[in-house]
Amino acid sequence: MRPPSAQPGPPAPPFDAPAARRLRAALGMGPEHVAYGMRAAYGLPYVTAGHVIAWERGTAAPSSRELTALAGVLWCSPGELIGRPRTLREHRVARSAAPEDIAHAVGMDLRAYLRAEESGQWRGTERQSAALARVLDLTPRDFTTATGRAAQLAELLRSAVTTRWQAYVRPVTRLVPLDQDRVERALRELHQDYQGRMAATLGWGGGSRNASESGRRFLAGITTAFWTATEDTTTGRHTG
Repeated sequence: MRPPSAQPGPPAPPFDAPAARRLRAALGMGPEHVAYGMRAAYGLPYVTAGHVIAWERGTAAPSSRELTALAGVLWCSPGELIGRPRTLREHRVARSAAPEDIAHAVGMDLRAYLRAEESGQWRGTERQSAALARVLDLTPRDFTTATGRAAQLAELLRSAVTTRWQAYVRPVTRLVPLDQDRVERALRELHQDYQGRMAATLGWGGGSRNASESGRRFLAGITTAFWTATEDTTTGRHTG
């Protein structure tokens, strides 16, 4: 016997404990029934009702293998038991895809793909990035976060709004899966917003200290403002 999810391996995906509890209850199953199903049908002989209860209470989280088995017993997809995925691995697990399948779909060596999952840094070509976004159904925002580009994007955006935004259209477009026209409109809007806030603060007699504070607050939320300006919910161009 071992404690829940204590086996070595990659970090467990974000688990939605209330969803697991809700799905089990809807099926009229007790924790012991779920545990039995995972033992009998999925070759996990150590799983007990205590494991299931711990997962549902949020005091432990199932491993990737356990999550797949739990989803099978609860007649749902692994994605229904996962919170909002953040990493490549979490997006892949949410779609019940094997790393071999993703690597093949994007035209990448399996070892190279696994390195991307482990490091959190995507080095694929534009074509491979487009395939990755398509096969994992990633929004532009999800793609940027999952491929480890969020920090670089924030740095570019801060520079764009505080200097000449035009110089950052192409760098941002190369980084995020959006059309250049959409990036250009967003940078122009953010630049005008930032500069307008700074000018207004000074004009109201707030002084340079208040202007600096206003500017810092704006820059702290610059990435969220960018995704709002680009209407992240629409489909963009997936790029590398």
